[in-house]
Amino acid sequence: MIVATYSIAACDLEASEWGVAVQSKFLAVGSVVPWAEPEVGAIATQAYANPTYGPDGLALLREGLPARDVVQKLVGADEGRDHRQLGVVDRHGDAAAYTGSECMDWAGERTGAGYAAQGNILAGATTTSAPSRSSGGSTSSTISSSA
Repeated sequence: MIVATYSIAACDLEASEWGVAVQSKFLAVGSVVPWAEPEVGAIATQAYANPTYGPDGLALLREGLPARDVVQKLVGADEGRDHRQLGVVDRHGDAAAYTGSECMDWAGERTGAGYAAQGNILAGATTTSAPSRSSGGSTSSTISSSA
């Protein structure tokens, strides 16, 4: 049985497309995790997802805030942040992510040009590292974890 949750928020700037993909054991996960708007950005909120991260984050992205500032604002205002994960890609393809210290092991994220991949209850970092391998290994990618 698969018990993990992982997602990717990504964009293709040449095609002007933003989107989110998610896999989880939880039913109807697509109603909570993915948020995207053309020419604005993409957001994935998971673990103990905060459904306000989606609309509030898109509003901040519409105002022109970069992904890292959106993550800081959303997480900074959330008392439950230690149990949450968040990935954001902005209109320029810049990405930022957050994994709370109380997310279930293994939990972490990886960001790079045009994507933020995050996961929890995983066997390890391999799942979140896949986007950088498939894109040729972006040198700007970072990885962090709660484990």
